Amino acid sequence: MRERMIRMGIDVGGTHTKAVALDNETHEIIGKASVMTTHSHPMGVSAGVIQAFQKCLTENNINPENVIFIAHSTTQATNALLEGDVSSVGILGIGGGGIEGFLAKRQTNIGDIPLVTGKFIKIYHTYEKSKNLSRENIVQAITELLKMGAKVIVASKAFGVDSIKEEKMVQQVALEMGVPATVASDISKLYGLTIRTRTAAINASILPKMLDTANSTEESVKKAGIKVPLMIMRGDGGVMDINEMKKRPVLTMLSGPAASVIGALMYLRASNGIYFEVGGTSTNIGVIKNGRPAIDYAIVGGHRTYINSLDVRVLGVAGGSMVRVSKNKIVDVGPRSAHIAGLPYAAFTPEEEIEDPEIEFFSPREGDPADYVAVKLKNGKRIAITNTCAANVLGLVKPEHFAYGNYTSSYKAIEPLAKILGLSVEETAKQILEKSSQKILPVIEELALRYKLEKDQLILVGVGGGAAALIPYVSNKMKLEYKIPENAEVISSIGVALAMVRDVVERVIPNPSKEDIAAIKNEAKQAAINSGAVPESVEVFIEIDSQTQKVTAIALGSTEVKTTDLLKECTEEEAKDIAAKSMNVEIDDVNLEAKTSGLFVFSDKNNDKGKKQVRIIDKKGFIKVQRGDGVVKKSNKTTFYENLNEVWDSASLYKSDTILYPDIYICIGGRLIDYSGMNSKDQLIKVVATEIDLLDEKEEIIIVGAKNDM
Repeated sequence: MRERMIRMGIDVGGTHTKAVALDNETHEIIGKASVMTTHSHPMGVSAGVIQAFQKCLTENNINPENVIFIAHSTTQATNALLEGDVSSVGILGIGGGGIEGFLAKRQTNIGDIPLVTGKFIKIYHTYEKSKNLSRENIVQAITELLKMGAKVIVASKAFGVDSIKEEKMVQQVALEMGVPATVASDISKLYGLTIRTRTAAINASILPKMLDTANSTEESVKKAGIKVPLMIMRGDGGVMDINEMKKRPVLTMLSGPAASVIGALMYLRASNGIYFEVGGTSTNIGVIKNGRPAIDYAIVGGHRTYINSLDVRVLGVAGGSMVRVSKNKIVDVGPRSAHIAGLPYAAFTPEEEIEDPEIEFFSPREGDPADYVAVKLKNGKRIAITNTCAANVLGLVKPEHFAYGNYTSSYKAIEPLAKILGLSVEETAKQILEKSSQKILPVIEELALRYKLEKDQLILVGVGGGAAALIPYVSNKMKLEYKIPENAEVISSIGVALAMVRDVVERVIPNPSKEDIAAIKNEAKQAAINSGAVPESVEVFIEIDSQTQKVTAIALGSTEVKTTDLLKECTEEEAKDIAAKSMNVEIDDVNLEAKTSGLFVFSDKNNDKGKKQVRIIDKKGFIKVQRGDGVVKKSNKTTFYENLNEVWDSASLYKSDTILYPDIYICIGGRLIDYSGMNSKDQLIKVVATEIDLLDEKEEIIIVGAKNDM
């Protein structure tokens, strides 16, 4: 009998910290553990991380030596910035003299950074000319900043991304003085001195606290006998080695939602969709496009940063949101939840306890409106009516869902409210969910528009314990398909356990050459290796924004040479059936255009709209690309550029005043390379050449050009 190798993922939620142990080969769940999140512990939420993984080990008889991967998400960076639990920052600006020095001095003096709580990151500033930068002057400048009140230092130099030497020198001196320090050009390689400095200052403000908890967590993992490096979830869906996190903790912002969507993507064959991470108090809503979560720069205190994280909208409506009533009408649902009010859900209250229920109105917290609804029972207990209760009354929650509760309990609790409103219990439940959906629908529409998601290809993906309380109603209302994956309540922990190492390098490069692109690809690959990826597992994807001239290299790799995929391989016929269902056509109307060793490309035969739907599906049955109209061409290295030219021209759409260029996808073996968003053929060829020129002459290539309409 083989000895099982274990992957462990730990997710820190607002209420619970949950650990999951997975068999590395089969991805079967072999152990779970849950503890209350330790917000008030001196070590913060990290104490709960340690408790959860130790509990998971002991309760499931897992040998620590068999753990080959361990990672956790963290709310610490997000919470520190939300709650203002940050350190004051001293910025040492560096630059030239004259007009350059005047601008650099002004742009590095960013002022206090406001946080959403009304608190601030306190900023102190001084400036040194590059030519005067010596160890003695650096010591003097840091000493001056410490006297002002700074607890951590940022070194930020004009054009520091071109030469990081001076910033590194400041960091080294600061560390010798026992002061934590952040190098601005380590956090971002983009020009824009003000934004780069602000991003570094945000990173620095949480650095001391994150260092303390990271060190204690790492030490506890080692003491438990786990020998592999501790990995930390990033806000963009990847993981990084804890040593990298100690330098760039700000990258962990929104790592919880990132974990949930990564977990969902491992279980669902979703290519384009809107995902909901539904907890008890809030819901995170974001986008899956071409099988990947949408990433954007985070906004902190109303200011743009260079922090890559999920593009998420956070709404104060979730599974535990309580009903508000005024003048015999439901006026709102949330933002306060039953958790905040300390009340149990009616849906999870034994039905025999619900005797003589009476409606009471109250304020959950001081300063809240006194129109929140509670239900007082004969035994004196008070319970809450929530979205979960309404969904159970309407039969929208299935037994397999985490939100499945007692129908009778929910009905009996809502009944006295229904009498006040002059409605039936079902109508009242529907109004509760309708009021909640009014907050959600505009967000879905805005995200679909922003990311150009075609409605006929859109699904809603629900994760988190409260998913079934909201998603079925919203999907019915919008006439969209929805999916809630198996193990939705621990999907974030699974996402952490299965995440890959991810690192991003961004640079502004006007008219990048093949050599420029090759160099930034190599830099991104090295960054991923530094973050814990095995070199031979790393793949790098290039994105170019022609408007900003920004070149982005995204490197993905695993922490071991090979991990077994979650699902068995599907046959060509099974993949064809998946394509047919996705296109909403009969299987006989699906055509296999081409295939590689790891990918199928299908189209529909008889589209009455004059368009050819295209689906790229991998051997695991995951839809990697779904487009409404496209052109497919088989090729090899010899004919590639000629064929690429044909596809580009065929898939370009000529309007009266503009040309809409296609999105190009290249299939090579099991790899799908996404070149969408290229605004010129020349630019595309430069980027593609870094892949194609390395191929064997006989390697089969599939080129897919997806048309972009207005």
